[in-house]
Amino acid sequence: MRDLGAGFGHLLKGQRWVARHGRQYGFGLLPGLITLVLYAAALVALALWGEDAVAWATPFADDWDGPWQGLFRGFLTAVLFALGLLLAVLTFTAVTLLIGQPFYESLSESVDRDVSRDGTAPVSALPLWRELWISARDSLRILVRAGIWGVLLFALGFVPVAGQTVVPVVGFFVTGFFLTEELTAVALQRRGVELRERLALLRSRKMLVWGFGTPLGLAFLVPFVAVFLMPGAVAGATLLARELLGEETGGEGTDGDEEDGEDNGGEGNGGSATTLPRPPAGSPAPGR
Repeated sequence: MRDLGAGFGHLLKGQRWVARHGRQYGFGLLPGLITLVLYAAALVALALWGEDAVAWATPFADDWDGPWQGLFRGFLTAVLFALGLLLAVLTFTAVTLLIGQPFYESLSESVDRDVSRDGTAPVSALPLWRELWISARDSLRILVRAGIWGVLLFALGFVPVAGQTVVPVVGFFVTGFFLTEELTAVALQRRGVELRERLALLRSRKMLVWGFGTPLGLAFLVPFVAVFLMPGAVAGATLLARELLGEETGGEGTDGDEEDGEDNGGEGNGGSATTLPRPPAGSPAPGR
């Protein structure tokens, strides 16, 4: 239970960090706003032309009599829009992180420098195009895993009583796990930690991960909230990644304005960047 509170604490610290670093927060909002506009346009198009798409896909219902054709196609249209909305929720974080890779890398490095005792941050030796490719590839793998869980939970939702009580709770914890993986990937990928190793790290501290990701996933259900919480979520996930790897943290960068920059160099510290050793692979990742 202690890890559960610690995970939530990292989420709050991340939001406080960006609140004190307005410029980083402003830049961190841009990818979320871009993604929001793209997704809103796609959902509007789905609402306007979804019925036509369903009619095109169900020619066998053209000759149905009475209200059955309208009921059948209306149901499929509603299901299509619901699936589109679910897909938008599941992929919003991954797409935002992909679009905002340079912004979030910079933000995460600033957090590392701010809380590091020597004012340094691990850096990636890979070119930007390679980092984007790895991020897109890993996000697709995570989306497949999340999709499998989504189908399973959807099917279990038809079980009487448990489907309306236990299954939604499990769904929020599953969402929190995968959401945390996506967010910590910004800091862990910069350290050279591969997807299998990242999943093993998260599995080793499930309560810590759920304390961070589950309340964040619940907050993301509120329209537009994800855009404004994303920069702080990346900052908090960087702190979470440091704890998972056992990295020392000065602590000044997250607890008070008056101590920023005294021992850890603050946001603008010019200390040299270092690359930390990669952690052991650990246990097998979930789903493998």
